[in-house]
Amino acid sequence: MTELTCGERVVRCYVGEDIDRVPYGVGLGWDPWGETLEHFRAQSGIPALDLREHFHFDKSFALPDVHYGIFPEYPPVILEETPEFVIHRDGRGITMRDRRDGGSMPEWLDYPVKTEDDWERLKSERLRPDDLGRTALDWDAFRARLKETGEAVQVGVFPWGVFGTPRDLLGVENLLISFYERPEMIKDMMQHLTSVWLAVWERVALEAPIDHIHIWEDMSGKGGSLISPKMVREFMMPCYDRIADFARAHGVRVVSVDTDGDCRQLIPIFVQHGVNMMFPFEVQAGNDVRDFRRLYPTLGIMGGLDKRALAGTRADVDREVQKAAEMARHGRYVPGFDHLIPPDATWDNYRYAAEQMRRVCFEKS
Repeated sequence: MTELTCGERVVRCYVGEDIDRVPYGVGLGWDPWGETLEHFRAQSGIPALDLREHFHFDKSFALPDVHYGIFPEYPPVILEETPEFVIHRDGRGITMRDRRDGGSMPEWLDYPVKTEDDWERLKSERLRPDDLGRTALDWDAFRARLKETGEAVQVGVFPWGVFGTPRDLLGVENLLISFYERPEMIKDMMQHLTSVWLAVWERVALEAPIDHIHIWEDMSGKGGSLISPKMVREFMMPCYDRIADFARAHGVRVVSVDTDGDCRQLIPIFVQHGVNMMFPFEVQAGNDVRDFRRLYPTLGIMGGLDKRALAGTRADVDREVQKAAEMARHGRYVPGFDHLIPPDATWDNYRYAAEQMRRVCFEKS
C-alpha cells in the first residue's frame, strides 16, 4: 500500500485497519527521565542528544494548546528552598517538595480542595466550561502544522482524567475517603470536569477534526485498582458514557486510557464504555501484553515492554524486542517500554533496542 502519514498510520494501527508499517518510537515508552537523558548524553558523547531526532522516531498526534483544568491557573510560588530541595505550589494549587536533581517524583504536601466549599469556589472561579479563554490559540497555525507534519489530532493529556484529576485536587487519601464520606461531591467533581472537557473538545472540533481522545487516570497499583469495580462503574462510567457519545457524534476513532500498575480489573469495564486503546501495561505490576491481546483481540495497545531490560543484558533487551515482534504480527499494537526510561538504563542498551525495534516496525507490512 502507499505510504501513510504518521497520523493515519497510528490511528489505523490502533483500530486494526491496514497499515504500511508499524508506528516507530511513538509514545512515552521511548521518552527518558531528565536524569536519564543526561546519562545518555554523557555515555554517547553527544552533548545535545535528542532521542527523537537521533533515531528518527515517528510523529503521531498533535495536541492543541488548550486548557482542560484550573483556568486561570494559580500563580506558581516557591515556598522554601534548601541546597537539596525546593518546596513550591504549582498552577494547579498543589504544594510539593521536589529534589533539585530531579532524581525522583515529588513529595505531595497539600492540595487545593479540602471541603465542599473549596470545591464550589474552585468550580465557579476556575473551572468554568464556558470560558472561551480555554481555547484561545492560533488555529490557522495549528492547521498549518497538521498539513506540514501529517499528525493526527489528540485532545486530552496528562494530568486530566475522571479519577486522575479529582485525585490531584484532593490528594489520593482524601479522595479515597471521600468516596465514602462525600460521594455526591465526588460525583459532582467527575461530572463537572467532564463537562469542562466536552465543552473544550466541542470548540476544538470546530477548528480541526479530532482523531484521539486521551484520558489520564493512573488509578491502579501493583495490587490492582485503587477503587472497586463497583465504584468504577457507579462513579466514573457515567462520565465515560458521555465521552463515548461525544466520540461517536464527532467520528473520533481512538479513545485511550493511561493507568499505571495492574489494570486487569479495569480493562473490561473501560472497554464496555467506549475505550479502545490503553497503555502502558507495566510489567513489574504483573501485566503481560500477550495475555491482554488474547483476552481483548480488538483492543489497541501501546507499551508493555519491560523498561528494566534496558538496565540488564543484551539478552534481556532481545527478549522484549521479540515480545514486540510477536505483538506486532497480531496488529493493533505500537511498541514501547512500559513507562518513561529510568536512569539505570544504559545508552548502549537503549540504542540497541531502538535499532532492533526499527527493524520490527519497518519489516511489518
